[in-house]
Amino acid sequence: MRVEVRLFATLERYLPAGSHAGVAMLDVPDGSTAADVARRLGIPAGLERVLLINGREATPERSLAPGDVLDLYPPLAGG
Repeated sequence: MRVEVRLFATLERYLPAGSHAGVAMLDVPDGSTAADVARRLGIPAGLERVLLINGREATPERSLAPGDVLDLYPPLAGG
């Protein structure tokens, strides 16, 4: 199945070659989770991040569906 992955700020360095403007289209196996995609991109498991699926906060264990949009942000700071 195909999903769109958008990485922001310091996480952009984990995008595969050929990605454009922080966005990659990935073909992943059915039943893949957000954590599976992050692992496939080489993002370290212990690296804290904010994760959204289709614009809503989600857990790394959430399964993806075809056409989902996965956004990954580094930890946000501020007040």
